Amino acid sequence: MLQGDQIGDSMLQGDQIGDSMLQGDQVGCLMLPGAGMCQGQPCLVLDAGTDADHDGGGVRPDVTVCYVTTVTNVTWVSRGRGILAVTLWEEGKHSMSITMPATRAAAVGPELARSWLLVNAAHPDRFAPAVASAADVVLLDIEDAVAPEGKAQARDNAVEWLSTGDNEGWVRVNGFGTEWWEQDLKALAEAPGLRGVMLAMVETAEHVRRTAQLLPNALIVALVETARGVQNLPEIADTRNTFRLGLGLGDYRRDTGFDDDPLTLAYTRSQFTIASKAAGLPGPIDGPAVGALGVKLADSAGVTVQFGMTGKICLMPEQTPTVNEILSPSMADRSWAVEFLTEFEAHGSQIRNGSDLPRLARARKVLSLSQAYGLTVPQGYDLHFEAPLDTYHC
Repeated sequence: MLQGDQIGDSMLQGDQIGDSMLQGDQVGCLMLPGAGMCQGQPCLVLDAGTDADHDGGGVRPDVTVCYVTTVTNVTWVSRGRGILAVTLWEEGKHSMSITMPATRAAAVGPELARSWLLVNAAHPDRFAPAVASAADVVLLDIEDAVAPEGKAQARDNAVEWLSTGDNEGWVRVNGFGTEWWEQDLKALAEAPGLRGVMLAMVETAEHVRRTAQLLPNALIVALVETARGVQNLPEIADTRNTFRLGLGLGDYRRDTGFDDDPLTLAYTRSQFTIASKAAGLPGPIDGPAVGALGVKLADSAGVTVQFGMTGKICLMPEQTPTVNEILSPSMADRSWAVEFLTEFEAHGSQIRNGSDLPRLARARKVLSLSQAYGLTVPQGYDLHFEAPLDTYHC
């Protein structure tokens, strides 16, 4: 029995969570959404369902499981759209297991998805950890990550997972014209959990149209990886079956001989963004930063943002939190947007000069994205930030 500790402004007394009874403690706590940070530590937000969803009864809906100063570890035993078991413990003391139906707390739709995590479908044991990561979209990869002799088994693994329970996700499929393309699509058409595919090696709009004929109910991200494909970007973006554009950076550099320097790839990235905007598509998805973490990954994601790209391929779960942070509205942007709208509404919401319209549009966009990503400005955060330079009327 765990005892003691206040949860936000309320005290939980005797809430039944699976087989464990909680009455607080620094070892672990349950906090309702919106209560803020727990002793300065981030929280893991989980949808705990209702009594009808769980045999243990008494499960609070929309519970946040958070770890605090004396907790030394959090173990994710199982994660997905099924049952989630979380174990919290304090070194040398008692342990606690919480089991509850789990879904993503703030699912981000593919049109706004920032991190696109590739997972080798030849290793199905990696699927659950990938879903448990911070990735907005998990891409089961049956293309580049899999050797030719293993593609059939990887395809079967992806189809089986997408046909089990409530599992759902995306698959990166082999390119049009390869010996596996048609087999991939026909098999995936039978998977109820398939939400979309990333089509490799797209060079013409015809590749996308032919794929859509075999997968009429799936969204298609056109992954462009060659010079020919880049030359045809406007046509590819304009076809009604293209959902988003993606840059296959490694193969594109091999095809062109380009270096990975941002200046060298500036024209290429610009073309993806221009084609996407002109066709009314969501922002394009940038290629991955191979093996990068920390500052190097943040710098790479910063380049993605500089070129107006709004998604980035990730190659390991550890990359997803950084990519999500960099590709989200910054604290400065969120603080400015709240300050501007507060001041604008205080003056009667009247347009006062030529800069108000672009600033109003920017502030609303920033706050709309922030809401979609579950971001807020912490209370007491009162630093002043100037308006973005592109909102000044000239």
